[in-house]
Amino acid sequence: MRIRFLLDENLSPDLKISLLRSNPNLDILRVGEPDAPPLGTLDPQILDYVASFQRLLVTNNRRSMPGHLKNHWDKGGHIWGLLWLRPSANLEIWAEELYLILNPVIKN
Repeated sequence: MRIRFLLDENLSPDLKISLLRSNPNLDILRVGEPDAPPLGTLDPQILDYVASFQRLLVTNNRRSMPGHLKNHWDKGGHIWGLLWLRPSANLEIWAEELYLILNPVIKN
């Protein structure tokens, strides 16, 4: 199964560029792009989107997302995965960490 990603709008668009540079075959969208939720979409709707479209959410939102995630699960919702990036890290570290996480999956 191919992993499909949704990058939170608070993440730099350059993260997507870096990831696609390392693997151009990634299925990755960012909030605000065509086929993704529009900019300004609230967290509960983002969680509904990733559940419906089978995408793994990549975010650095540790302020509001945990509460929304708990509410989503309490209502019987699910998600396909979540990668919480450290807000203190920079773009290069994020791209490298994501590449290391994904590399075993990509090879299979």
